[in-house]
Amino acid sequence: MNLRKKLKLYIITDRKLRNEVETVKAALEGGATAIQLRLKNTPTGEMVEIGSQLRKLTDEYDALFFVDDRLDVALAVDADGVQLGPDDMPIPKAREVAPSLIIGASVYSLEEALKAEREGAHYLGAGAVFPTSTKKDVRILGLDGLREVTESVNIPVVAIGGINHENVADVLRTGVDGIALISAVVGAEDVREAAEKMRKIIDEFFGR
Repeated sequence: MNLRKKLKLYIITDRKLRNEVETVKAALEGGATAIQLRLKNTPTGEMVEIGSQLRKLTDEYDALFFVDDRLDVALAVDADGVQLGPDDMPIPKAREVAPSLIIGASVYSLEEALKAEREGAHYLGAGAVFPTSTKKDVRILGLDGLREVTESVNIPVVAIGGINHENVADVLRTGVDGIALISAVVGAEDVREAAEKMRKIIDEFFGR
C-alpha cells in the first residue's frame, strides 16, 4: 500500500453539518481516499455502531478508515488507524497497544511535527493552515509553517484547516501529500460533487 497516495483526499465527518454515514457514502462516491470518524462526547457504543458502518463503506471503495482520538473504538471496528492529538494517548504507547494500526498525529507546529515523527507516527495531520470555523481557538500554522513541516519530516503530511476549492492549489504547492477537509465537502450542498471537484484538482496537481 502506498500511504501517501491513500491520504490525498482525506474527509473528516462532522455531525453538526451532516449525518456520518450519508457524508461518507457521498464523499467516497466523489473520490475520497481516506475517511476519519470524528465524534466528540458520544457514547462508545454509538461510536462503534457508526464506525462499523463506515468500515464497510470504506472497504467497498478501497479507502482508508481512521477514528479520531479513540484507539479502543478504532480496534473495535477494525479501522486502519487512529488520529491522535498532543493531548491524546502518547504515540509510543498507541504503537505498543496496537502495532497493526496506522498512527496519524495532529500537529500544530514544527516542533510538534518533529516530535511526532521521532515517536513513530506514520503520518501527520498539520494545521491549521487557515482560520477555520470547525475548531475554535485553533493555532494557525499558515502556508509558510506548513512548508517548513513538509521540508523537515520524512513521513507523509496531510494539511488541514480552512482549506477549500479556491485555496487548495496554494496548499498543495507546500509539498503536502494530502488534503483533509470538513466544511468544504461535508458542509457543501452536494457532498459528492464537492469531493469530485477537489479530487480533480488534487489529481491534476500530482499528475495522476
